[in-house]
Amino acid sequence: MESQGYFLKITVFQGKKAPEEGILVGYSALIHGLKLTIPHPTQTSIISHKRRSYANADWRVFSSRNIFEDTLYKHLVFALKYEGVNLLFFKSLFLKISEEEICKLLQIEPTGQYSRKIWFLYEWLMNKKLNLPDLTIKDAVPLIDEKIQYAIKGVSSPRHRIINNLPGTVDFCPLIFKTEKLENYIQSNLSAVNSTYLNSVLKSVLQRASAFLLLKDSKASFTIEGETPPTNRAVRWGKAIGQAGANSLNKEELLRLQQIILEGNRFVTFGFRKKGGFVGEHDRETGMPLPEHISAKWQDIDLLMNGLLTTNNLLENNYDAVLSAAVIAFGFVFIHPFEDGNGRLHRYLIHHILAKQKFSQQGIIFPISASILDHIDDYRKVLETYSHSILDFIDWTETEDHNVEVINETIDYYRYFDATKQAEFLYDCVQDTLDRVIPEEINYLQAFDTFKKQLEQVVEMPDRMISLLVNFLEQNNGQFSNRAKAKEFQVLTDTEIIQIEEIYKDVFGR
Repeated sequence: MESQGYFLKITVFQGKKAPEEGILVGYSALIHGLKLTIPHPTQTSIISHKRRSYANADWRVFSSRNIFEDTLYKHLVFALKYEGVNLLFFKSLFLKISEEEICKLLQIEPTGQYSRKIWFLYEWLMNKKLNLPDLTIKDAVPLIDEKIQYAIKGVSSPRHRIINNLPGTVDFCPLIFKTEKLENYIQSNLSAVNSTYLNSVLKSVLQRASAFLLLKDSKASFTIEGETPPTNRAVRWGKAIGQAGANSLNKEELLRLQQIILEGNRFVTFGFRKKGGFVGEHDRETGMPLPEHISAKWQDIDLLMNGLLTTNNLLENNYDAVLSAAVIAFGFVFIHPFEDGNGRLHRYLIHHILAKQKFSQQGIIFPISASILDHIDDYRKVLETYSHSILDFIDWTETEDHNVEVINETIDYYRYFDATKQAEFLYDCVQDTLDRVIPEEINYLQAFDTFKKQLEQVVEMPDRMISLLVNFLEQNNGQFSNRAKAKEFQVLTDTEIIQIEEIYKDVFGR
C-alpha cells in the first residue's frame, strides 16, 4: 500500500474546475486513490507548478515548494498539517487497510507528531490497541491544531503523548473549521452585546416582548415544516420553548418534547424510529421514494443519540455556545431519530443550548426560527450541503410501504461530519435576530405604548379595542377602511378618525 502513488494531475475534479492545473494532494488524493466511499472535503488541495499559494471557497493551492514524496504517509502528514483532522476519512482508511500496514506506517517516524496523531486516531476510532509500546518522550502535542479547527481544552493521552482536544466523543464528533466569518462573530461577543441592549429596555416592555417572541418563534417553526397550527397548539409549543435550558437534555426529555409537538396526532408512531426514514417526495406514478436526505439507520439511533447527548454534556461551557448549538442541533436533524417532529426539535435544541450556556439573557429566548424562516432558502442549502454529500454513498431499497431501508453501514456519516457551513449559517441567524427580529418587536411595543398614550388625548377605549384598531390601521396602510368606519369603530366622529390616523402615521411612520 505504501508504495502506491496518489499524485493526480488535474484541471477539473469532482465536477469543479480548478483555478489552475495542479497536482491533487492530501485527503482528496487519498480518497480518490484508495476509492474510499466518503465525501471529499469542502476545499480540495492541489500543488501548483508555480511558486504561489492562495485559496478560495473550493480550493487551496499550494506553491510548488510544498511538493513531497508521493506516499500514503507523506499525504497523511500533509493533510494533518494543512487540512486538519478528518475523522470520517481516518475511520474509512483504518477499515480499508490492515493493522499490520498501520504499524508499518507508524514506524516511519515513530515519535513524530503526525505519527502520534495517526496512532491515537487509530486506537480511538477503532477501539483497538496496537501492539506498540507506550511513548516515553516528554512533549505532548494537541490532536486538533487550533489554528485550523475549533477544539476543547482536552485531556492527555500519555501512551501517545497526545492531548485529545476533540470536541466530541467517538460516537459523535462533528468538527468545525476556523473561518474568518466565525472568528469575527466569536470575537464580537454577541452575547454581551445582546445583554447590553436588553438591559436598556424597560422591564415591562421586555416581558411583553418575550411573550410575543415565543409565539412568533413557535409559529415560524411550524411554518418551516409547512404547517399552520391552531393558536393554542402554537402557544403550547411556545411555552415549551420558553423553558429551554431549564431541564437536562436526555432521551426522556426529547420524548416529552415530541409529545408536546405532535399532541393528538394519531397517524404518527411516537418515540425513536423502528424503521427507515427519509426527507423528500414520492414518485406520483409509482410511489417510489425520491430522497433529498436519508436518515440514519434505525438500528444506529440508540448509539448515535447516546453519543450526541454525551457530546452535548462535554461541550457545555467548554466550547463556544453557538458552535455547540450548531453541532448538536444539526447533528440531531441529520440523524432524524423520530418519525415526525425532528425539525422543530432541532430548532428547540438551538434554544436549549444557547439558554443553557447563558448566551441569551434569562427570560428572553432567541426567536431563531423567525430568522431561519426569513432565510429559508439559505437554510435549505445548508441542510443540503450535508445531505446531498452522502446520498451517493448510501445504498437503500424501497420497502412495501414506499419507505427506504438502508442496506450498507452508514453510521459514521452521522458521527463525523464537517459542521462549518451549519455553524456559519447559525451565527448569521443569531446576528440577524439581534439586529432585526428582537429590536423590531421591542420597537413595535414601544410604539404601541406611545400610540395608546396619545390616543387617550383623543378618545378613551379598552385595550382590546386599541389592539384591534392598530391591526386595522396596519392592514390598511394607516387609514380606516370603510368597513371599520361602518362597523367596529362607527361611534368615532370624522374628526376623531382624522386625528387617530395622524397619530398612527406620526408614531409608526406609515
